Formats: sequence, C-alpha cells, structure tokens
Amino acid sequence: MKRRPLESERSEENLAFLASALLTLRTVEEVQAFLEDLCTPAELEAMGDRWRVVPLLQDSVPYREIHDRTQVSVTTIGRVARTLERGAGGYGIAAGRLAVPPAATNAG
Repeated sequence: MKRRPLESERSEENLAFLASALLTLRTVEEVQAFLEDLCTPAELEAMGDRWRVVPLLQDSVPYREIHDRTQVSVTTIGRVARTLERGAGGYGIAAGRLAVPPAATNAG
C-alpha cells in the first residue's frame, strides 16, 4: 500500500515548489503579477504590512512609532520582530540584498 505523505511533508514540498516558481520570475512586475494571481487582496496587504515594518525594526524604531508611521498594528509589528529574531532568516536575507537603504522606506 502506498503511504500518503504526512501533512508536514506535503507542506514542505508545497513550499519548495512555490519557492522554485518564485525563482523563475525575473522582474518586479513578474513577481507582482504572480503574487496578485496567487494571493487574495487581504493576503497581499498583510504580507506588505509585515515587509514594510522590517527595515524599521532593523533600525530599532520603537513599535509605537512604527505603528504611527505605517498604521500596522502593534501586534503585527511584534510578530515580525519575533520572526526577525527567531525565524528562518528570510527577512534579513531579503532586506540585506535590497538596493534601497532602509531609511528610504521610512516615509509613510
């Protein structure tokens, strides 16, 4: 009898498949189109909010000030901060590779 993959195995495979698809995209416009097809508007907004606070957290801006600048909830800011500290490292990798310095993203 064929063994069905465990849910965690399936999730890992799906994530790897998705990551591979993202690697095929070559421009910001292609990535935006893919994300718009893949995600709901609410999911895109949530991901955008999370990403928007990363450089501010890396600059040690206080949570309340980040909220005032971005209107992102303090709860979300705290979750992103925990992920920056204890996550897989993806935020830091992407932020480190961006051509735009974090201070340029502070306006809002």
